[in-house]
Amino acid sequence: MPNEKIVKYLGNEAESLLQHNSQTFSKESLLNPSPNYVENSLGQSNRSPQVLRSMQQLFTHGRLGGTGYISILPVDQGIEHTAGASFAPNPMYFDGENIIKLAIEGGCNGVATTFGVLAQNSRKYAHKIPFIVKLNHNELLTYPNKYDQIMYGSVREAWNLGATAVGATIYFGSEESNRQIQEVAEAFEIAHELGMGTILWCYTRNSAFKEDGKDYHNATDISSQACHIGVTIQADLIKQKLPETNGGFKALGFGKTHPDMYNKLSTEHPIDLTRYMVANCYMGKIGLINSGGASSGESDTADGVKTAVINKRAGGIGLIMGRKAFQRPFEEGVEILNTIQDVYLDKDISLA
Repeated sequence: MPNEKIVKYLGNEAESLLQHNSQTFSKESLLNPSPNYVENSLGQSNRSPQVLRSMQQLFTHGRLGGTGYISILPVDQGIEHTAGASFAPNPMYFDGENIIKLAIEGGCNGVATTFGVLAQNSRKYAHKIPFIVKLNHNELLTYPNKYDQIMYGSVREAWNLGATAVGATIYFGSEESNRQIQEVAEAFEIAHELGMGTILWCYTRNSAFKEDGKDYHNATDISSQACHIGVTIQADLIKQKLPETNGGFKALGFGKTHPDMYNKLSTEHPIDLTRYMVANCYMGKIGLINSGGASSGESDTADGVKTAVINKRAGGIGLIMGRKAFQRPFEEGVEILNTIQDVYLDKDISLA
């Protein structure tokens, strides 16, 4: 029986999420997270011993170290959403050192943030927790606002400050996506040459991805294809928002589809929607991390627990949660990170 606290946070969805038996892709067909996950997922690939060592460092750090699951604290909102809007709820995070302290005290496997934050604190912390440098960001100071991920530094600079891995975002479906795919693929090649791991934020962005008032950015047929492109450019981990629906290609009238995508390989259940995403990550051989999403107040912990349960039971390997943790008092941020990690530590919550 899962931890009572976790069951309580799931509320009236507990039975549906904890008892669901997936009939789409069998759990035996997926690479299941385990203490040997890095060896099993990347050990036979073209990744060098240095990359394997870096990935192993990430997977063996923090409260989830050695389980095959990971918890990452990502804080790039100071650039993406402006520092004022992001840190006003808790101004201590204007000092980037406190971002790293939260990741350490919160038991995270690693901290993903900007060149500036990690460079400022490199000699003090690079040997204490794995650094993940976010290479590119959307810049919102231009008026009117435009949405484009641009590089803020070089991969070699990330290596010089002691990074274990680098991360990047691609806005799949946007006008700029072709350039971003080429830029990130090149950056990931250099990162692998230098012995670092790579994490791709696979976001979809196109104003046309809406029809009859319904938003299909997080439709699993569309967003899972973004993941599949991500593993194609050799990301070692994929970060994606939790899918919320399906049928985006059909509703919008583009892309290539097959009836089995909707009738056999997925259902409307959130675990099955997410398992289709895991399948698009080479059947879990490239780990899927789902996003914790924005802070919504009192429901943050419950929302995070639900996302973690869905991710874990679908075959994902963890959560990357930022705003729900750093936009609240420090101790509360630590507590919510630990509560989410408890989902992955609970052996009674297994693959569906």
